Amino acid sequence: MELSNFFDIALIITSIALIVSVILQNKGGGLGGLTGADAGSVFTARRGIEKTLFWITIVLSGLFLILTVATVIISG
Repeated sequence: MELSNFFDIALIITSIALIVSVILQNKGGGLGGLTGADAGSVFTARRGIEKTLFWITIVLSGLFLILTVATVIISG
C-alpha cells in the first residue's frame, strides 16, 4: 500500500469524524440562533460532554489540516 493511499484513507476518516463532531455540537442549537432569539447561549460556559466535544472538534480540525498539507506535499 502506497503512502498516498494511507493519507487519503486517513483524510476520509478524519473528515467524517469532523463532520459528525460539528453536527453533534450544533444539534442543541436549533434555529433560534439565526433569528437572534437565542443570542445568550453563545456566551455560556461549556461543561461536561459539550466541552469534550468542543476540544475533539479542535483536535480533529488540526489533524485534518496536517493530513491535507502532508497529502499535497507527498502527491506534488
